[in-house]
Amino acid sequence: MTATGSELPVGVFDSGVGGLTVLHECLVSLPHEDFVYLGDTARFPYGDRSPQELRAFSLELAERLLGEGAKLLVVACNSATAAALPDLEDAYGVTTPIVSVIGPESRLAAEISREGRIGLLATPATVASGAYQRALAAAAPSATLTSVACPELAPLIQKGGDVSQAVVDATERYCAPLREARVDTVILGCTHYPLVRPVIQRALGRGVSIVGSGQAIADEVERRLAREHMEARHDRRGDYRFLCTGDPDEFLRLGTRFLQLPLGPVGHVPVSTPLAAGGAAA
Repeated sequence: MTATGSELPVGVFDSGVGGLTVLHECLVSLPHEDFVYLGDTARFPYGDRSPQELRAFSLELAERLLGEGAKLLVVACNSATAAALPDLEDAYGVTTPIVSVIGPESRLAAEISREGRIGLLATPATVASGAYQRALAAAAPSATLTSVACPELAPLIQKGGDVSQAVVDATERYCAPLREARVDTVILGCTHYPLVRPVIQRALGRGVSIVGSGQAIADEVERRLAREHMEARHDRRGDYRFLCTGDPDEFLRLGTRFLQLPLGPVGHVPVSTPLAAGGAAA
């Protein structure tokens, strides 16, 4: 790396390409910053991984991004955040700011909920962790949370292409308990889900507010960089680049749809245990 100090990139990692929905908002909100994104596509999906695996994977990915010169880390994966955030903070938080998805989403949901009845669509690993329950309790102690694990949804979205009837059917099934609970706000607890936001909105009804992680994370990154005096100059145009642990060509094919911007070359990095878990989602 030839850049120094504030010109170093923000590092973003996710289990696959879903975190590109977060990166998109960061690129729009912070066009003067550089970003490096690492997708762990060789081990996607994360949603049925054990907490021990998720912690090990997250520490490995964070170490790689720090080796790329990252000045701030964004954990753009809900399953990884739920399992590994304390470990990441212990290992790197003293020297490197860390921003993750769960806290900002929960605070935003608490702010906009009218009746304090909040729903969550997330992976089995994220739901089982109780991380959103704890974050929401801290942000709005009187609010109630109805959580629905969605093991099929992210793998269906990750396949890419047009929205299929399978996606529509799965979304309707997962949203049914939220309608029954009469929630007024729903958190999208996986970075893949914004790609099918119109399908989710139709299943929930127009009166339900939907909270995603993209803008909340972009705002938090901007605040943290300013607070730590690590912002890049606003008169420059930032750059962004991509790494993945799986097939770079497949990442490029899928990633263009998620990022909604050109990707350019995708580098490959090897990781331990490059075997995908079966079943659930990232």
